[in-house]
Amino acid sequence: MLEFNDLSYRIGGRPLFDGASAFIADGWKVGLIGRNGTGKSTLLRLIREEAGKGDGSIRIKRGARMGFVAQEVAATDEPLLEVVLAADEERHALMQEAETATDPHRIAEIHMRLFDIDAHSAEARAAEILVGLGFEQGDLTRATREFSGGWRMRAALAGVLFSTPDLLILDEPTNYLDLEGASWLESYLRKYPNTVVVVSHDREMLNRSVTHILALADLKLEIHPGGYDTYLRKRAEKVANLASQKVKQDAEREHLQKFVDRFRATASKARQAQSRIKMIEKMKDISVPLADRATPFKFEDPQELADPLLQLEDADLGYVEGVPVLRGVNFRLDHDDRIVIIGPNGQGKTTLVKSIGARLQLLKGQRRAAKAVKIGYFSQDQLDELHAGQTPLDHIRDLAPNLSPAQHRSIAAQMGFGHEKIQTPVEKLSGGEKVRLLLGLMAYTKPHVLILDEPTSHLDIDSREALIHALNDYNGAVLLITHDVYLAEACADRLWLVHNGRAKQYDGDLSDYRALVLSADRPATSGAAKGLSTKPLAPATGDEPKRASLGALKHKVAELEKEMDTFQRDISRIDLAIAAPGLFERDPARGAALSKDRAALTQHLQQAEERWLEASEALEAAKRGA
Repeated sequence: MLEFNDLSYRIGGRPLFDGASAFIADGWKVGLIGRNGTGKSTLLRLIREEAGKGDGSIRIKRGARMGFVAQEVAATDEPLLEVVLAADEERHALMQEAETATDPHRIAEIHMRLFDIDAHSAEARAAEILVGLGFEQGDLTRATREFSGGWRMRAALAGVLFSTPDLLILDEPTNYLDLEGASWLESYLRKYPNTVVVVSHDREMLNRSVTHILALADLKLEIHPGGYDTYLRKRAEKVANLASQKVKQDAEREHLQKFVDRFRATASKARQAQSRIKMIEKMKDISVPLADRATPFKFEDPQELADPLLQLEDADLGYVEGVPVLRGVNFRLDHDDRIVIIGPNGQGKTTLVKSIGARLQLLKGQRRAAKAVKIGYFSQDQLDELHAGQTPLDHIRDLAPNLSPAQHRSIAAQMGFGHEKIQTPVEKLSGGEKVRLLLGLMAYTKPHVLILDEPTSHLDIDSREALIHALNDYNGAVLLITHDVYLAEACADRLWLVHNGRAKQYDGDLSDYRALVLSADRPATSGAAKGLSTKPLAPATGDEPKRASLGALKHKVAELEKEMDTFQRDISRIDLAIAAPGLFERDPARGAALSKDRAALTQHLQQAEERWLEASEALEAAKRGA
């Protein structure tokens, strides 16, 4: 499907690739990894022929359709569902032609092709993708201009997924998804029928969704089977093996050199000494890759305070009087709490943490906080609050004006800003560097509570690992909103679920919650997204998957198996009717109707199969937990 052959490329004299080669076969799901700044996004632009050409070659399978998210959907009056449907250009063109075609042969060709590409189930498939990515049922008929840029990016992602290209290219697709949307996307990519290349720093996505890792390091490309953890293990084994070989090589070189030094001037041994000199010269140095770790984060321990640090009591939270987003919230935070806030986007997670952090006034109830408590708050919105034209050093001077220049530079170095970056205007910093600066400025105040709203969107895997270590070393309370399951699992000891106007502690772990999200009833997607409905999520109780009734789950699996059998029988009957000779020439309207019915039944069968798989997984999970 995709081949890189001896690829070399430079930007401003700096090499990104030097003789890099790799091969990606049809159907592989490939995670492209590498430190920030190594050239991952540039490689994607080279594949799309948007960054000129380097030396060497990039070859894509002849005739393959490539799909990628170039930009967010435009803000227009066009309904969201129609925008996504139009992303399948062939179907869109055929549907338009079908309305005007008069030649019976051409009508037959159009309907046969529409049947081949499963066109009549398109609305159902598009709606399912949109709902999977977090849109509500009522959103599908709304104009795209009514959505924010982040949601229009989701719509663009939905469009490229719906068009099902032969080569799907995704660059950090989870950056604008919540945990629920990211979990859905992981499941979708695993079942995607064609080739995928995805740049991601989401460790769990790289473990769950890909078949291979394409590693970009030291100007080279290396393909490895398996997920990210498998890659790390094999890489560690390789480094250990190289280190062992280097020790042996160094010992052999030292032994040969001692012989040369001892007998070089001895006439009777000169020939043997010369022979050993040639042996040393022919030795190919074994290079052991150096550990290239991210600069650590550091959150200083705050001054001790008595618990609780703060509380919300019977609080209504929101922005408009009389229209609360969340009702009756009772929340307590102690110094050793590690809490991850979960729930679909738009349900009030950010409203909750803003209210806890006193960035939003309560509509009702009480907020009680220790008198001396300090709260550090980070959100993606704050990236725009950095002062344009100012450098990291300027921001540090403003924060601590009484310190000396040497102390300012020392603080900058601890944040990860060396001499080459300390005087760089913030607008020229990368997203990851801006996150480092904001977290560093926040940490300097020694807060008792860290509130982090999606802190990892611009951080690479190593930086996320460094953040995990810093949070686990920090002796204060942490409130975290994140779509990064690995970060959440490594830092959290409690979950709070925000949904349907309520915020309550969730009795389960992230594995339970992910199973709940994936096994929730999917929307009915027949017709033009009519009658869509989703099963509300609720905090786990004794009836949730971990302790679900085995009998109820077994019954659900059996019922779904019967449902699948019924759909398969109906499809077989329609196939016999469609196979009748000359059907489309003799009665094109009937042929079209049968094709549409078959497409709808196929879609229902696929949905039943997905529900059966999810129910089967929930049953296995319940058996393990029983």
